[in-house]
Amino acid sequence: MPGPPTLPAVDRHWRTLALLALVALAARAASFGDPVIHVDEEFYLTMASAMGHGALPFVDIWDRKPIGLFLLYLPAGALPLPCSVLVYQAMALASLIATAWLIVQLAIRAGWVRGAVPGGVAYALWPDLLNGVGGQAPIFYNLPMVAAAWLIIPAEARPRRRAMGVAAMLLVGVSLQIKYSVVFEGVFFGLWLLGQEWRTTRSIAAVVGYGGLLIVAALAPTLAALAVYAALGQTDAFVYANFLSVLHRNPDPGPEMLRNIGTLLLILSPLLAMAAGGRGGAEVGNARVRQFLAIWLCVAIMGVALFPPWFDHYGLPILVPGTACAAGFFVQARHRRIGIAVLLLVAIGGQATVLVNRANRGDGAQLSALARAVGSGPGCLYVYSGSTMLYPVTGRCRVSRYVVPAHINRARESGATGIDQAAELRRILERQPAVIVMRPPFRGERPDIRALLLGDIRPHYRLSAIRPMGRERIAIYKRTG
Repeated sequence: MPGPPTLPAVDRHWRTLALLALVALAARAASFGDPVIHVDEEFYLTMASAMGHGALPFVDIWDRKPIGLFLLYLPAGALPLPCSVLVYQAMALASLIATAWLIVQLAIRAGWVRGAVPGGVAYALWPDLLNGVGGQAPIFYNLPMVAAAWLIIPAEARPRRRAMGVAAMLLVGVSLQIKYSVVFEGVFFGLWLLGQEWRTTRSIAAVVGYGGLLIVAALAPTLAALAVYAALGQTDAFVYANFLSVLHRNPDPGPEMLRNIGTLLLILSPLLAMAAGGRGGAEVGNARVRQFLAIWLCVAIMGVALFPPWFDHYGLPILVPGTACAAGFFVQARHRRIGIAVLLLVAIGGQATVLVNRANRGDGAQLSALARAVGSGPGCLYVYSGSTMLYPVTGRCRVSRYVVPAHINRARESGATGIDQAAELRRILERQPAVIVMRPPFRGERPDIRALLLGDIRPHYRLSAIRPMGRERIAIYKRTG
């Protein structure tokens, strides 16, 4: 089969990459350097900072995210603030641009040449609407997944076909070590490669042997991580945190999950409509590539649908196949103006979302003021609820390996972390932290856990300060003796 089309060679022109970079920079400029973009990223950077001081994930600090995600943040975590924040956000920006670039290439191979660049632009813009303006896990793992797709989709009879397939599944394995929810897309990639093998060889033995290689490649990063923890005598801690704990999570309240689903559908529906409307817009290219992208989009949607509680950033993996398929919409002249109008609305709505989120959550200046009120010591800090960034910012020691406040105070985590929440809170209070930080009550919080904490605060702590953090006011309690 001939190579990808060269009409007007947008896949090789440096201006395409420059355009994607400018769009991505403009989309993220308002939030660049903000240390409190999202609670998830605050914790990832906190974990990376602690790792730089010898902490071992799943053992010294507990979470269920794969070790690969924390390793990604490690270079940033090794730096002092605010450099650490700038570095991880620059890494996320580079990942976003590279992913958008590869989406352009996929669209060209599918035959949507004139729509390829708008498809890449759509990927650079849409994350702003989905709380993906910083370093959420999918912003990083979408890159190895789209690179894997780039290796998979060329002509089936190409030289080194099997080697490229194994390399693709190794990239899937890297993605798995950033977040395990990518498993469904990885299974689809593997089955597609096996279909290629069968059409090429018509040999069951060849398919079975190749399938074994693909499975080993996909599992290699996870098995390597498990081997390290086994060598450290921490197999049980690794297995429970990575694979078992998620099975014990409790569902969030029904109204909250319905609200989350509604938000996801509202944000993604224009993109999915363009993806569906662009199926007939191919100029040239490989119909099997278009089929691959369409199935990938369906699998990505299924992967999100199977993982409640459906927060908005859960939709980020759908953007890669979604924007690649939407490129076909821009090819058709009658659709192009509509598509451009949609992109303009997404750009405006994305900036509005970023600014609203910043007003709700606070910013670096408010975090600094909060940290000054907490102080840098002596004594340990316990963030019952609030920003985990207070640990690296203040330099105070921790009193529990459960640094994520939700692991102690949220109802959905009851019985899902391997400990009894109330018992762990009592153990924390027995250690007499010098400072306790607490935000106002919130949906999903266990009232009995808050009451237990307040019962210890009243006789042993004084309210030292109240500082604003976005639309909330954070209480700081200091031990009296």
